[in-house]
Amino acid sequence: MALYLGLDASTQSLTALVIAVEGSTRRIAFETSLGFERDLPAYGTRGGVLPSADSLVAEAPPLMWAEALDRVMAAVAASGLDLSALRAVSGSGQQHGSVYLNTSWAPALRRLNGRRPLVDQLDGVFSRARSPIWMDSSTSVQCAAIERAVGGTAVLARLTGSRAFERFTGPQIRRFFERDPDGYGATDRIHLVSSYLASLLAGADAPVDRGDGSGMNLMDLARGAWAPAALAATAPDLARRLPPVVPSSAVAGTLAPYWVERYGFPRARVVVWSGDNPCSLVGTGIVVPGALAVSLGTSDTIFGYLREPRVDPSGTAHVFGAPTGDWMSLICFKNGARARERVRDAHGLDWDGFARALESAPPGNDGAIMLPWFEPEITPAVLEPGARTFGLDPSNAAAHVRAVVEGQMLAMATHSGWMGERIERIHATGGASGNRAILQVLADVFGADVFQLDAGNSACLGAALRAYHADRTAAGEPIGWDEVVAGFAEPARASRVAPIPANVRIYAQKKQIYARREAEVIGCT
Repeated sequence: MALYLGLDASTQSLTALVIAVEGSTRRIAFETSLGFERDLPAYGTRGGVLPSADSLVAEAPPLMWAEALDRVMAAVAASGLDLSALRAVSGSGQQHGSVYLNTSWAPALRRLNGRRPLVDQLDGVFSRARSPIWMDSSTSVQCAAIERAVGGTAVLARLTGSRAFERFTGPQIRRFFERDPDGYGATDRIHLVSSYLASLLAGADAPVDRGDGSGMNLMDLARGAWAPAALAATAPDLARRLPPVVPSSAVAGTLAPYWVERYGFPRARVVVWSGDNPCSLVGTGIVVPGALAVSLGTSDTIFGYLREPRVDPSGTAHVFGAPTGDWMSLICFKNGARARERVRDAHGLDWDGFARALESAPPGNDGAIMLPWFEPEITPAVLEPGARTFGLDPSNAAAHVRAVVEGQMLAMATHSGWMGERIERIHATGGASGNRAILQVLADVFGADVFQLDAGNSACLGAALRAYHADRTAAGEPIGWDEVVAGFAEPARASRVAPIPANVRIYAQKKQIYARREAEVIGCT
């Protein structure tokens, strides 16, 4: 039985998941997680993020990630698994985070000694002790400057897949260069979280995969290579500081002697790591056209499969490279679970009562509409929070419940239409995916079957599945992605929620009304 290890370096933790594959037998053989704040308190993070007097700044210590990797690999080695069966390792890194290293980095990788802890051997390799992460929003000035330099927002979006976003790596690099030119000058290599950790596993500089690279505002999305215009707009002499961009199935090397000597791992293949979003696409089973993943969590997020690199004309969505070699869209709605909770609590309901209220109100809600922006919204960009309602009776709890759910699903449909893909199947994850009344509205609005998916840590599972796919490919035994995810990221057929034709017709009309109301409120008419 072959084993494949996936690792996920999220904001708050590092998780390892091992899958076992033998013919049609597939199972998760081991899983463990290390919390940064709980298990590595010496670094002083809160939820994996260093405290900051500036609310716009979000950073983490890159040395902490290295120590976490050492400890988690030790836990895998002590799991009782037959390590000789480990064929390949890959990982998922929190997208957009960056690590800055000086000229001592490459020699330190080559000299890693299994008799000493990893962190003891990385002293002095960082040209920047703190790594900006995806939560950082301090680069608005740099975003505007980069867009101007390349010819505008639309030009940058067509080139890189996204307009300039504060959390993206390119604007973060430009801010570092502007604020600390000496520190930038001392920087020999800029890694993403993903390629940094892959380098530690391989004992050599690892490349950046096109999925994570496309979350930087630096990569030519269509070519899968660094975009000279974007590099020039960001910082001087940047090209030589970046690793090369490679396909997601590329092999960065084998596990370095450090891991063999210290923990008894075999020289398993190290497959290039990717970002958490591309890995989650695979981990939710979205590997063919016509499928969509909807995560109904604190924020509501859509992962979509794209056959070609289309770009959202509104500039709110992202397009990344997908592990399958195609592309993916990502659309995030900040008002997810908290908006539903606000309505639930305002009317004194529990979740069972919320579901009953939703089912008791008619589809279409007699024309009533809610724009559920209880907090500042990302999609569309709304800075002034506050739900906007039209035709809602303030005392009608059921109508308010249906209004918030319909508003969220109509917003998803409105802002994913640019993808140009016919959606036939939706995989629903996240806390609210257990509410079949909510899933019925989702099915009716999109006119597609909805399936519940118990994905767990979809990014970590996706990393393990990517390791499996790349190992088979490198061994000259290519395997289709539908076979890769089979038995791991497949929804249960019994969970199907089918669209109701009469309701689909109602929502086809209401989508147009919702879009007009939204445009009126945000001033797009």
